[in-house]
Amino acid sequence: MAETMQFDLVSPERSLMSAQVKSVQIPGADGDMTAMPNHAPLITTLRPGVLKVETDKGIEEFVVTGGFAELGESLSVLAERAVPRADVDQATYEAMVDEAQAAYNKTKETFKNDTGPVDDAAKLLADMVAVGTHIGLSPKQPSL
Repeated sequence: MAETMQFDLVSPERSLMSAQVKSVQIPGADGDMTAMPNHAPLITTLRPGVLKVETDKGIEEFVVTGGFAELGESLSVLAERAVPRADVDQATYEAMVDEAQAAYNKTKETFKNDTGPVDDAAKLLADMVAVGTHIGLSPKQPSL
């Protein structure tokens, strides 16, 4: 049997998964990464994307909108929002893009003279739009 590690995925609404896993592909803010047993400890932020979890039973996927991952002897992912991939239909995806659009609009209004936060919010919106293409849905075009 392959080596495993404890994995926990939680969002503010609920715990989505707690299991022994072989690996987890994480959409990190600084790039995608794969966490496996005995990985070096680290903490990273998440960008909108698909989190892929490999267990003895196969691959499970979750769409995440952001959050944090902490890797040590185990891996804990604290997602801003996480939804099992199977539960993401076109309407759910479009609602997620609308939330990212609203956050971008608010940031743009709040930081009129500071482009840094506005650029960050635009990147998060673009990443959320890209999720639709990645999971096979029609991408919703944002208004920047």
